[in-house]
Amino acid sequence: MAKTAEKNAEQEAPQAEETAAAEGQAQQQQMVQVQVEDEGAIALYANFCRVTGSPEELIIDFGLNPQPVGVPKDPIQVKQRIIVNYYTAKRLLAALNMSVQRHEAVFGVLETDIQKRLKNRQTG
Repeated sequence: MAKTAEKNAEQEAPQAEETAAAEGQAQQQQMVQVQVEDEGAIALYANFCRVTGSPEELIIDFGLNPQPVGVPKDPIQVKQRIIVNYYTAKRLLAALNMSVQRHEAVFGVLETDIQKRLKNRQTG
């Protein structure tokens, strides 16, 4: 029985060290701040987005739809294209979800169907 207790203690000691090391790494990762240089960034407004892709990457096109209600008469011109791998896309999705949830918590639910928004404006 004493040998069993010794074996259990020997097995638990490395696990405790691994747990402490993992917690230390998690704290270190949370404290890391990446510096971003955005001085030369160009801002562009878009009210249109198209996502296409391949097995290895996603292509996200942004443009301006001059006629957001109904079917546009003229083709929408894509002004910016961003190509990302699926890992980056998943991180972007999480960041966008978090931002939209925070916005909706403060300002209310965002209705993405323009017809419903117009109908609510007319009746409200």
